[in-house]
Amino acid sequence: MKKIASELLVERLVEWGVDTVFGLPGDGINGLMEGFRRHQQRIRFVLVHHEEAAAFMACGYAKSTGRLGVCIATSGPGGLHLLNGLYDAKLDHQPVLALTGMQSAKLLGTGFQQEVHLEKLFDDVADYNAMIHVPVQIPTLVDFAVRSALANRSVSHLTFPVDIQEAPPDEDPWDGGLGAGRTPATKAVFIPAPGLPRPADLQRAAAVLNGAEKVVLLAGAGALHAREELLAVAEQLASPIVKSLSGKAAVPDDHPLTTGGIGLLGTRPSEDAMEGCDAIFMVGTSFPYTSFLPEPGTPCVQIDTDPVRAGNRMPTDVPLVGDAKETLQALLPLLARKADRGFLEEAQAGMAAWREEMGALENGESDPIQPQYLMRVIDRLAAEDAILASDSGTIATWAARHFDMRGDRKFFLSGNLASMAPGLPYTIAAQ
Repeated sequence: MKKIASELLVERLVEWGVDTVFGLPGDGINGLMEGFRRHQQRIRFVLVHHEEAAAFMACGYAKSTGRLGVCIATSGPGGLHLLNGLYDAKLDHQPVLALTGMQSAKLLGTGFQQEVHLEKLFDDVADYNAMIHVPVQIPTLVDFAVRSALANRSVSHLTFPVDIQEAPPDEDPWDGGLGAGRTPATKAVFIPAPGLPRPADLQRAAAVLNGAEKVVLLAGAGALHAREELLAVAEQLASPIVKSLSGKAAVPDDHPLTTGGIGLLGTRPSEDAMEGCDAIFMVGTSFPYTSFLPEPGTPCVQIDTDPVRAGNRMPTDVPLVGDAKETLQALLPLLARKADRGFLEEAQAGMAAWREEMGALENGESDPIQPQYLMRVIDRLAAEDAILASDSGTIATWAARHFDMRGDRKFFLSGNLASMAPGLPYTIAAQ
């Protein structure tokens, strides 16, 4: 059996450690599907009933594993159906690679059936977006796409004309120009950027936090891997930990240092802490509802991996560009322990009252039974390593307030896009 060009794609994905692809076959990707079939012992294909679910699954896979999520759809309407799920990945900063089909290269521009130029349509959603023109460039363009998705924590897109998918893999039919460029050759290697801010920036951040008396800490999805560091810093600063909904699992909901969520689905003690603080420390969050944040002018320190996002919600005195876990570890020795614990104790008292109020809504004797009670029953029965994937809407309120993060539990939802219907695809992907 002669090798075909699409096998270059599959082999390169395997080199990058990809083991699962979510999608729906179609005539526009027959060649790509044949490549996956030939290598089915090395990479798993998960069939969906709608392409939107494939994109949600790729996003959910990235959220639950921290690895690249991959989805595939056929040409025209198949690729169009990916967009909602891909915007979910883009807005929640998840690395996802989308693969699509395109009409035969010789027919492009003729208005052929399903001729939708996806490489143009995907320009906004994808940080890296390219169409394959010759088979020999496939490995390098896959490298570019994967590295871009991982480095920028965003979406990459590659579209493959259907005739090129089944062409000989060494096909390089044209030459011209000045002869100054050879066939591209790269390796499947990615090295993350350093995770630590400069020492001088850490010192500046410590000065701001040490100089305040009532520091509130706001943790987001970027701090999910930094639980111990968050707790240690909050203990040192006598700081209540407020959590964005995407960062719900950053620290356990029953920990005495947290006041739970913020915003429309948050808690009253978190709102009080934001209003009463004299400094805010934002860790791994780009929380969009600025009305719930302290007034501009409140001293602010923010940790984010992206220098653009660090400072995009409040005037930020010290933006720290780095990984949340590594940065908190480096910052902790520079922080003086707060002797006055009054601000934290006030928040803890408010949280005790809030829990009583929420408990009253979980009364199983109500007629009809309240959804808050059902959510709490699920919470009590779920394992310590359960994964809860929530859809958007009122159900997210019940999940936010009546299902507790503890142990190794994880929580996922469409955070910034707030799309309907990602819950089931997220759950399938997490399994």
